[in-house]
Amino acid sequence: MRLLTIYFYFLLSLLLFPFGAVAQDTISKSKAMPASKMRKVTNDLKKSLDNNDETQIAQNYERLANEFLNKGDNAKAEEYFKKAITSYTKLKLVDDKTRVTRSLAKVQESQKNYESAIKNYEVAGAIAEDKSLEKINANDANRLRSVASPIAQAGYVDSNIELLKKENKKDEVSDAYVKKAENSLQQKNKEVAIESYNQALAYAKGKPATIIKINNEIAKVYASDNQFDKAIGINEKLLAEAKTKQDFTTQIKQLQSLSTLYFKKEEPNKAITALKEAFTLALQKGNSAEAKKSLTSLTQYYNEKGNNKESLELYNQFLQNFDQLIQSDTTLIDAKTFQVSEDKIRQLEKEKLLKDELITKKNTFNYFLLGSIALLLLLFSWIVKTLFSIKTKNKEIALQSLRREMNPHFIFNSLNSVNQFIAENKEREANKYLTSYSNLMRNTMENSNKDFVTLDNELEQLKKYLELEHLRFHDKFDFKISVDPELDSERTMVPNMIIQPHLENSIWHGLRYLEAKGLLQLQVQLTNEKVVVRIEDNGIGLAKSQELKTTNQKAHQSRGMSNTKERISLLNELYKKNIVFQISEKALPETGTVVEIIFPLIDKIG
Repeated sequence: MRLLTIYFYFLLSLLLFPFGAVAQDTISKSKAMPASKMRKVTNDLKKSLDNNDETQIAQNYERLANEFLNKGDNAKAEEYFKKAITSYTKLKLVDDKTRVTRSLAKVQESQKNYESAIKNYEVAGAIAEDKSLEKINANDANRLRSVASPIAQAGYVDSNIELLKKENKKDEVSDAYVKKAENSLQQKNKEVAIESYNQALAYAKGKPATIIKINNEIAKVYASDNQFDKAIGINEKLLAEAKTKQDFTTQIKQLQSLSTLYFKKEEPNKAITALKEAFTLALQKGNSAEAKKSLTSLTQYYNEKGNNKESLELYNQFLQNFDQLIQSDTTLIDAKTFQVSEDKIRQLEKEKLLKDELITKKNTFNYFLLGSIALLLLLFSWIVKTLFSIKTKNKEIALQSLRREMNPHFIFNSLNSVNQFIAENKEREANKYLTSYSNLMRNTMENSNKDFVTLDNELEQLKKYLELEHLRFHDKFDFKISVDPELDSERTMVPNMIIQPHLENSIWHGLRYLEAKGLLQLQVQLTNEKVVVRIEDNGIGLAKSQELKTTNQKAHQSRGMSNTKERISLLNELYKKNIVFQISEKALPETGTVVEIIFPLIDKIG
C-alpha cells in the first residue's frame, strides 16, 4: 500500500511540474483548440514588441498583468504592471501611469509588501491630476501605515468609500467595501463584515468572478461562526449558477468548498459525494490541479478510515485517465505556452532595448548634427551680415568721400570770385560775397555727413549758391526756381549735393560764355509719385562748351560727371531708391542743356 502511495505521488509530481516531451506533445495536439485569453494577450504583446509600438506595448503589459491578477498570480501581475508603468512614463501618459501605479500598489498590498505598496500609493497620488484621486491614494497609503491598528484603518476605508462613490467608480467602491469587511473581521465584528461584503456585491454587478469571490468570503464568515447551513446555501447557489453557465472550474471549486463544509458539519457521506463529483468533473474537463486537490482529500479521508479499497479504485481511475488528463489540461498547455512565449518576450524586450538605444544614439547624433548646422548657419549669417555691414560702411565712406570731393572746386571758384572783387577794388561786393559765402559753407558743412536732406533745406542752399554766382555773373544770367505746390518741401527728402554741381556746370560751362543774358531754371515737380528735378539753361550747349575748354577743364568736367554718377549708384545700392540721372543738349535752333534727376517720393529715410 505504501509503494502504491509513493507511485501515486510520483505521478502527481509529473502532472504538476514541467514534463518536457509530454508537454510538447500536448501543445502540438492542442493546436486546434481555441486560444485562451492569456495566449491572445501574449501574442498581442509579442506583435507590439516586434513593431516597437510603445503605446500598444504599454497597453498589452497592463492587459497581461490583469490576466495574471485574475488567475491569482500576483507576482507575475506585479512584474508586468511595473513594465507597463515604464512604457506609460516614456509616453508621458499621466492618467494611464496613475491608474497602473495604483494597480501595482494593490497587488503589492495583496502580497503583504506594505512598504512598496505605500510608496506606490503615494506616487499615484502625487502624479494624479484629479484631486479626489490624490486623496484616495493618500488614504490607502495611510491605511497601510496603520496596518497594526484596525480601528485607525477603518477611518481611511470609510473616507475612500465616500470619495469613490462621488467619482462613480463602482469597481473601486466594491474593493473598498471588501477592505472594510476585512477590517471588520480583524475587529471580530462578523455582522458588519457580512454587511460590507453584501455592499461590495451591490457594486460588483457585471463582474461574475468578483461576485463569486465575495460570496465565498461570506460563506467562510458564516462557517467560522458555525452557521454551516447558511454557508452551504451560498455554495449551492453558486454551484447551481455555475452549472447553468457551464462554468466547470467554478463547479469544481464549489463542490470542494461544499465538501469542506460537510466535513465540518460532520456529514462525511455528503462531503465524499461532493469530492468525488469534483474529482470526476476535473478528470473529464482536464483540470489536473483540481483533480489532484480532490484526489488528495479523498485518499487522505480513506486512509484515515482504513478504506484501502476505495483508495485503490480512485488510483485506478486516475491512472486510466492520466494520458487524457495531460493532453486535455488547458491550464498546463497555457502555462507551457506562456513559458515559451515569455522567453520570446524577453528576447523581444532585449531587441527593443537595443533598438531604443540605437534610436537614442541616432537622435543624439541628429540633434548634434542639427545643432552644428544651426551654429554654422548662425556663423555664416554673422559673417555675411558683417561683410554686408562692412560693404555698406565702405559705400557710405565712399559716398562721403565723393561728396567732399566736390567741395574743393566750389571753394576754389568762390575764392577766385573774392579775389576778383578785391582786384577790381569792389570792397563792398567782396564783403557781401564773403558773408553770403560763409553762411553757405557753414550750412554745407553741417549737412556734409547726410545722404538726404529736406527739399526745403536743399532749395535754401541752392538759392544762396545761385545768388552768390549771380553776384559775380549778374550780367550773364538770371535764375528762376519753381516748386510743385503738391510737394511738402519740409517733409520731402532729396539727395544731398546732387543738384548743385549741375547748376554750377550750367553757369560755368554754358551761360558765362553768352554775349546776351541767359536764363537758368530749376524746376521741382511731382509726377506719378516721383520727384523730377529739372535743370535747364539756354547756354552754349555741351558741344560748344567742349570746344572752348582747356585740357584741365575737360578733365575736371569728366571727373565731376563721373562723381555724380558714382554717388547716385552708391545711393541706389544703399537705399534702393532707383535714382535716375540724365543729361541732354537742346535741339537746334535752341541751345543749352537739360539735366533731369528723378527719384521716388521720399518722406522719411528708412
